[in-house]
Amino acid sequence: QVQLVESGGGLVQPGGSLRLSCAASGSIFSINTMGWYRQAPGKQRELVAHMRSNTSYMYADSVKGRFTISRDYAKRTVYLQMDSLKPDDTAVYYCNAEVRTQFYLRAQEYWGQGTQVTVSS
Repeated sequence: QVQLVESGGGLVQPGGSLRLSCAASGSIFSINTMGWYRQAPGKQRELVAHMRSNTSYMYADSVKGRFTISRDYAKRTVYLQMDSLKPDDTAVYYCNAEVRTQFYLRAQEYWGQGTQVTVSS
């Protein structure tokens, strides 16, 4: 199967930065979109950013200009550079990927286990 393993979460002060990483492994033929979602306590999971290619990506309005998504295709890894963090960014961040495990199969969605990001003074 496919595993997505996140790292890089933690506690940071407002205005600080963190970089999240998510590496995909397992039975992978190809990866379409990779991205990040987050879920704050008592709220629904929301899209933060996702990326299909170096020229096809999108961000939630709340993070535009502060967060940057990037991919290392050879390493099957997606990153989220988070700058100018605010307390409202506090959430569990989940990696998401659309993966084809065989060339003749449709892509399926996979999720990581989540990593906690806490922005607090």
